[in-house]
Amino acid sequence: MTDDVFRLTPLDLRKQEFRKVMRGFDPAEVDDFRVRAADELERVVRERLALEEKLKQLQEQLATFKEREKAMNDALVAAQQLRAETREQAEREAKIIVREAEAEAERRVDRARRELERLETAAQNLARQNHAYLAVLRGLVERQKAELDAMADAQPAPFGKVAGAIQPAEPAEGERTREGRKSSPKWIKNIVEE
Repeated sequence: MTDDVFRLTPLDLRKQEFRKVMRGFDPAEVDDFRVRAADELERVVRERLALEEKLKQLQEQLATFKEREKAMNDALVAAQQLRAETREQAEREAKIIVREAEAEAERRVDRARRELERLETAAQNLARQNHAYLAVLRGLVERQKAELDAMADAQPAPFGKVAGAIQPAEPAEGERTREGRKSSPKWIKNIVEE
């Protein structure tokens, strides 16, 4: 997991294991994994934006070709008016040019439509991957929360009885009790509730 290029998949999240330390997972390792996951999602978003920009450029090219086709038709009409004696030949050439321009425009429109469908499919795949990622992350957070709650319940008091003389002190006002520790941080609750 120390590769320069980090490609995150739902399987990576499912199989990711963190090294255990004295009181739970290594925070640095967990933070590193979160940063890398965020970087991967940013890469996917940038890639999507690049594809959308490419689609916009293709649509602009299509508009340019339509304008060129219109300009060619106008030029052909002007040529017909100037050269009446070659009108028939000019009309035949114009029809050929128009057909070719329309065929080319149709090919480009078809290519643009296919590209649009591909981009829509890619966007849907990204949305599904994002949903799956959130579901996996939600499951991971829920499991971690359950483990933390179980560890909190199973841990002995921070000090033991010495011949029955030491009693746990009453928590000071504002201190969390063991029951108070069972509630999760707000950011975990937000992820679990999504």
